[in-house]
Amino acid sequence: MPERFTNRIIRLISRGDYQPLKQRALARALNVPDAEYEQFRQAIEDLRRQGRLVVGAKSCIMLPQMSNRVLGTYESTSRGFGFVRPENPTAQGDLFIPVGQALDAVSGDRVVARVIKRGRRSGQMSYTGQIIEVIERGITQLVGTLTREGKHWYVQPDGREITELVTVDDPGAKDARPGDKVLVEILSYPTEKYYANGIILERLGKSGTSAAELKAVIRRFQLEDQFSPNALQQARQAVRNFDPPKAVAQGLREDIRSHTVITIDPVDARDFDDAISLRKLPHNQWQLGVHIADVGYFVTPDSQLDRQARQRGNSVYLPQHVIPMLPEQLSNSICSLQQDQDRFVKSAYIKLDDKGTVLGTRFANSVIRSAQRLTYEQVDLILENKTGGFNPAVVNLIKKMEQVAQILHKRRQKQGMLTLELPKAELVYDDDDRVIDAHPESTTFSHTMIEMFMLEANEAVARLLDSFNVPFLRRIHPEPDQLATGQSARTIKLCGYVIPKNINRQGTQDLLNAVRGKPESFIINLAILKSMQPAEYSPSPVGHYAIASTHYCHFTSPIRRYPDLTVHRLLQAYLEGRLSRKTVDNFPDYEQLEELGQHCTRTEQNAEGAEDDLRSVKILQMLSDRLGDEMYAIVTSITNFGIFVQCERFLIEGLIRADDIARTLSGRHGGRTGSARAGRSRNRGRFMDWCPYKLGQKIRVRIAAVNTAARTLDLVPINS
Repeated sequence: MPERFTNRIIRLISRGDYQPLKQRALARALNVPDAEYEQFRQAIEDLRRQGRLVVGAKSCIMLPQMSNRVLGTYESTSRGFGFVRPENPTAQGDLFIPVGQALDAVSGDRVVARVIKRGRRSGQMSYTGQIIEVIERGITQLVGTLTREGKHWYVQPDGREITELVTVDDPGAKDARPGDKVLVEILSYPTEKYYANGIILERLGKSGTSAAELKAVIRRFQLEDQFSPNALQQARQAVRNFDPPKAVAQGLREDIRSHTVITIDPVDARDFDDAISLRKLPHNQWQLGVHIADVGYFVTPDSQLDRQARQRGNSVYLPQHVIPMLPEQLSNSICSLQQDQDRFVKSAYIKLDDKGTVLGTRFANSVIRSAQRLTYEQVDLILENKTGGFNPAVVNLIKKMEQVAQILHKRRQKQGMLTLELPKAELVYDDDDRVIDAHPESTTFSHTMIEMFMLEANEAVARLLDSFNVPFLRRIHPEPDQLATGQSARTIKLCGYVIPKNINRQGTQDLLNAVRGKPESFIINLAILKSMQPAEYSPSPVGHYAIASTHYCHFTSPIRRYPDLTVHRLLQAYLEGRLSRKTVDNFPDYEQLEELGQHCTRTEQNAEGAEDDLRSVKILQMLSDRLGDEMYAIVTSITNFGIFVQCERFLIEGLIRADDIARTLSGRHGGRTGSARAGRSRNRGRFMDWCPYKLGQKIRVRIAAVNTAARTLDLVPINS
């Protein structure tokens, strides 16, 4: 289908380092297979007819010139100016909006801007813009902290979308007091002369408390945390109807309750989607069993449960709190594969040889009884031969799992699977649930072990569905464009590494291996990640680049991901004999799945944003009590106003301002000589031209200021 190439084409020709290419050269840059070139050519023609690209001099493909009106999304800055990102990219990129020309637009608004030509600079036409209409508001509500100055009441918004104060009237109507966290409906938006104005809808609690900050993130990211009475009633009815012995007696499910089956999850996991069994076969072969909660049995299509799960798209895992996709009667009860409890599952049996090659697969509806619920930490102990207190059968299974996982991991590395190291911060709490520390999350082999088994199950189901040519919701990760590594290559070069311009998969993994454990590892991993498109849900058969998989979908987490539930339903149709090449029209078509995939991708990204935001709040709250503390950080970005760094221990971003760096230089060299040197540095021009630090450099910093509401951390460098 031509549409599978559309976003990749636009993404590549929109890059600042793109040099216009002819059609064949563009296809090579996008790694288009010869067999799909006609589809690619059709995509180019469709985009040309839509006016989204032009074929210019020497038949080269490029973006169109900016017209006198631009429709796009406005993004403001803390300095008052902003940019409009056009919905249809142009050769000039984003449109600059000077101070005072934004009307009453705020970040996230869909706007129309008038384009103003400012003359030529270095042979190129220069443009600025003036917003003339706000088409759609990106933000209609905000969360912030209530303050009072005399007779006037204000709210200091959380986040960076609106940074100025918002005036509010009659806070007493909601019994709100200074220092409270509140939810505000915006009545009028900020202009050059006036603050925004709003009305308080809800008092969330005292700002800074765990309960209030949790509610604030839920409201700010518009997370639905309540189920309808009908959905709850359906969940309760499902519990009442749950009868494993009856299902086995009627021959509806295979009874494998006597098999040694275990779950392995984080220590704070609330629900357990997946369980593992493993059996050694003759001739050095293995039968891997991956058993996944049969959520589809309880959640029927288009029921209230299903509609609300589809709307949520996924569960949201916030620090110390879960907003489930399904009511807890299901997600934390009969769907969860709890220890010593009979549970319905869909079983994928994957036969492997001693090289990890898949020899065959079989699927079944089963009943299991988990022998033990293990944490990653407990598995690590067993792998270290610290087996005291563990069931011998479970220990034996873990040892076999390690052996098979090593084989699978070796096979996947040989196939070209990329392993990026971008860990999140794991929070440490005291007895009152306050964050007292943070550190990078664990990445021991127990995590890799489970990942290997889940990948096998996901691929097995995708291969099965592809054999019927039925559209299904895949987890895709398009191959990066060859030219898209240009900016990444520059970043990597600035870190002291040299790579080919068109680095391949093996070269990328060699680079990742070379920087593992070094200070510059984070920024190089991040640069490689930015060179790729993000993974998403789509029926488009483009494969998953990062894991080197041609057939891939998400099947293993139906309790917390709606796309997995859609895959389960197709698998159930196969098990019932309803799925064949002749019946594919009875299931959701490509267009329906494409729309659903876009929705689920958005909800997943929103959930990740909420999780990251609350984690940042908790870390910043902790650091606000540690002003003056010192730590190490890695330089991740250099701008004209300072450098951004990643705090090595807490994995949070901080800013070191150019003026503070100049003062540090002055102090480092001492007296008039040092001051003169710093002055000469500042007089050289742009800070980027005299910055004494380089990307990937490890430096020691001191905490200078914390602004939790704005999610900012100010640091200063320490003389060395």
